[in-house]
Amino acid sequence: MQYNIKLIILTLLTAGILFSCKKDEETIAAPSISDFELGYDNSQISYLGADLHMEANVVAEGKINTIRVTIHPEGEEHKSTAEEGWEIDTTYSSFYGLKNTNFHEHLDIPTTADTGHYHFHFIVIDLEGNSTEMEKELLIMKPADTEAPVITITSHPEENQTFSSGQTITISGSITDNLALGGLYVGLVRVDQNLSNADVSSANTITLLHTHEFDSQTQHSFTAQIVVGAAQDNNTTPKDLTGNLDGGAAWQSAQYYLLVKSPDAFGGGTAFSEHYLINLNL
Repeated sequence: MQYNIKLIILTLLTAGILFSCKKDEETIAAPSISDFELGYDNSQISYLGADLHMEANVVAEGKINTIRVTIHPEGEEHKSTAEEGWEIDTTYSSFYGLKNTNFHEHLDIPTTADTGHYHFHFIVIDLEGNSTEMEKELLIMKPADTEAPVITITSHPEENQTFSSGQTITISGSITDNLALGGLYVGLVRVDQNLSNADVSSANTITLLHTHEFDSQTQHSFTAQIVVGAAQDNNTTPKDLTGNLDGGAAWQSAQYYLLVKSPDAFGGGTAFSEHYLINLNL
């Protein structure tokens, strides 16, 4: 009887060790990338002076560390930007720690870039060190349009109206274009940042609205709003508004203005609204 008990204990211990070893040997699957889109209407084409649409669904069992995008001219993968012209190497850290996400970002294509064929690389690295890469061909062309969108504002705050914590800032209007709208951004810009209209972006201002989804290709009506003091803004990937006091992406008692901007999908330029001045008293 004592021998049988010892045998049972030994068997259980052996099974436990084997199970533990098997568990230790299990590997975390590399991230997966699906439903990838590049360029307007997934055309894999972009235009000088326009922005490049990028979208994908990412699943990472080991949780996302970074997502990296690189673009380089065909055949020039290892040459420097300074010597060879326009390239991109951008790392997105805002998806850190997520197991799955919809990556939807846009990159500006400068008017100084060379036209032609480029290689596009989309790289996801998880916290386990696993990585998955997707490559695409990208064609950058001269603008196929010469008309920028038109912005019409139908309602906005009164000039120099003061807003306090908990109050809602709202602006409404519409955008139209002769061929196709490329995007819509509504930002709250602190006056003392001294930003040009072209430099206003989701990275340096408080976002009320940021979209590339429209009622139709040529027309879209919008209402953008945000509650003063909100912890996050309304960017496609919301930004924290509680820190970064030296930057524009945080609440401060200061004079601000609302700006609406809308780029053309085919490189016809970007439309800007006038500045709608308001004051924040937090």
